Amino acid sequence: CALRRLSTPLKDIPEPFQSQKDTLHPSYTYTNIFQIKMASLATMTMQRSALRSMSRTSYKQQTRPLTERAGSVLIDIDHYASGWNIADIEEFTKAGKYQIQTFNKISEKGLQQFPPEKYEIKPAAWEANNAHAILLRSHKLQESEVDVTVRAIARCGAGTNNVPVSRMTELGIPVFNTPGANANAVKELVLCGILLGSRRIVDGINHMTELGKQGLAKERVEKDKAMFGGREIKGKTLAVIGLGHIGSSTAVDAAKLGMKTVGYDPALSIESALKLPRTIKLTDSIVSAVQQADYISINIPYIKGEGGTHGIIGKDVISNMKPDAVLLNFARGELVDSEAMKEFLDGGNGKYVSDFPDDLLWDHKNAIILPHLGASTEEAEDQAAAMAANTIRSYMETGTIKNSVNFPETELPNRQENTIRMTVVNENKPGMLAHITEVVAKAKLNILQQINHSRGDVAYNVIDIDPVT
Repeated sequence: CALRRLSTPLKDIPEPFQSQKDTLHPSYTYTNIFQIKMASLATMTMQRSALRSMSRTSYKQQTRPLTERAGSVLIDIDHYASGWNIADIEEFTKAGKYQIQTFNKISEKGLQQFPPEKYEIKPAAWEANNAHAILLRSHKLQESEVDVTVRAIARCGAGTNNVPVSRMTELGIPVFNTPGANANAVKELVLCGILLGSRRIVDGINHMTELGKQGLAKERVEKDKAMFGGREIKGKTLAVIGLGHIGSSTAVDAAKLGMKTVGYDPALSIESALKLPRTIKLTDSIVSAVQQADYISINIPYIKGEGGTHGIIGKDVISNMKPDAVLLNFARGELVDSEAMKEFLDGGNGKYVSDFPDDLLWDHKNAIILPHLGASTEEAEDQAAAMAANTIRSYMETGTIKNSVNFPETELPNRQENTIRMTVVNENKPGMLAHITEVVAKAKLNILQQINHSRGDVAYNVIDIDPVT
């Protein structure tokens, strides 16, 4: 079922909806068929004739600013209204395939989660204007790339810094991620980082490369190996800052390697707590966690703004680290204050192993900078893509919301046979739920089931109706 979003004020909806109630197919879920005006969105004041005239323009013309292509028609309109055309509503109620637009190269194993009889997968270069969902990895998504028909955006990965989440929230679009999909890949690299910070492996490799160029490798190897001494990790203490999927998994495997573990996470979930090694010691602050640690692994999200995590590993934390501690950053580069880290590295035998570029520390003798390899495994990419695809499928086909960074979690019961399910996104304020039911009642439709969940300024409603009434 092809879908479009109405951004007209709710009071204007009954007439077109009421006239089409007999054509709505009872075997489909009409995801976000109504988009109730959010606080920051403008309302539509144009006439149907203007909408019909726009439907005859080309796609490239339709993607120009609405005020430019509508001429003298007075318009005060949001992002979505340009895609709504009352004239073709009969075509839009016919059965069809969901269109998924992809950015970056998405794992084929992940894309195979979309059954071809229901879905078409299109690359970023596709110019059609009816994509229902976007699937991406590292591509920095622009609002101009989010077409008027888009219902959902899913990123194959945990972070969503490359998606304008706040703007998508205003537009009523849920943004999904795949927490835990790359946890094993990142954890393995963290363990590798522990060894890289312990044994001067990188320095030794570079030295042997130079000796090889000179033809002196066999002659010098035994003599020079003393330059690259290190220490074992067994019996050493690892502090894990952030005990989510990656942090808890790292703590478990470090304990198996004979390491002592301490951890800090003010938002520790029951699920993650149950995965932790029994011997782990939990602390009440980052400072208390790092004080006696030989290795520190950062596994927390990067959050901008006041009260966020930018530079959270700063001088106040670093000054409490042991002089020979190894800091492992496989979370986000911006979490660490580079100036404070440089001061620490200059003054002792400490090490910094990071999976992110650093303009200040890239050539420091005690820093090892990797090219963001954390999730760069075939298995992680397959799992993240499959998880993202299944999340989109679940939302598009049933209205279920799981792993969204901006919409409320919503687990839904199965829809009864021969019923129609609609979802409504609106600003979370008093009276809106009553307003929605009033509209449905005026259309003489019987509500069989209604679910309302909210998160911040967003309210999400799922309505099952009887099409026979």
